[in-house]
Amino acid sequence: MSNTAGKAYAMNVLTPVPPRWTWVNRLIFMASRAISSSLSGLLGLSLIHFARWVIIERDQWPQLGQPPQTLKNDYVLFCSNFNGTWDQYIDAFADGIPGGLDLLWYSSTKYPHSIPITPFKNYIRANQVDTNYYYNATPGSGQRDIKQALRLTEAIKALAANPPADDAAFAQAYRALLRQVQGQMGAPGYAPVASLDTERADEHRCRFVRERWGEGGAGPPQSRRVEGLAANVREGQDA
Repeated sequence: MSNTAGKAYAMNVLTPVPPRWTWVNRLIFMASRAISSSLSGLLGLSLIHFARWVIIERDQWPQLGQPPQTLKNDYVLFCSNFNGTWDQYIDAFADGIPGGLDLLWYSSTKYPHSIPITPFKNYIRANQVDTNYYYNATPGSGQRDIKQALRLTEAIKALAANPPADDAAFAQAYRALLRQVQGQMGAPGYAPVASLDTERADEHRCRFVRERWGEGGAGPPQSRRVEGLAANVREGQDA
C-alpha cells in the first residue's frame, strides 16, 4: 500500500466546505493556534508525527496544465503521518480530542461528528485521498523510537565528554549508563501485525511485487515482441 512506509502511515483527507462557511473554519483555526491547550489531547498522542488542517479556497488550486475547472466548494485538507494502523489512529484521535475534531471539521459538508466512531470512520475513508508516493527517511522507526535514540545519543556523548580516569571506573560508569538507558534501546523494524487479515494482505502484496519486479527488484519482465500481431490487429480492424 502506498500509504505506508515501515511503521508509518500517511493520511490525506479532503473535505468540501460551502464557501459561505469558510470564514467560520478560518476563525476556528486561528483560535486553535492562539489557544494551544485546545489541542492538548492531540499533542499527548505519541503515535502522531504531525497533523495539520489547511483551507484551500476553490480558486487556489494550482494549474499544472490541466483544463480549467469551476468548483462550487472550498476545501479543508487534513494531512497527518502516524504510527500504527488506520483504525488505531482514528480511534485514538476521536478519543483524544472529540470536541476539537468537531470544531476543526465544523463546516465540512455532511460531517457526522467524531462520536459515534463508525460514521466518523466512514466519513474519513470516503474523503481520504490515497498517497501515490510516500517517502519516509526512517521507515523502521516510530516517533517514540527516534526520541529514545536521541536521548541515548546524548547520554553516550555525555559519558564520552568526561571519561573516567581508569578502566575500572569506566566500566562502572558504563554499567550505570546501561541501567539509565536500558528502556531507550529498542530495535527498529516493522510495526506489529494488526490482524490476520492484514498479514494475509501483506503476503499477497509481496508475492505480486516479486512476480512483477523480480526477486531483487531488477525491474519488470522483459517485453516480448510477437511478430505479425500488429498486422493481424490491423486486418481485423479493416474487416
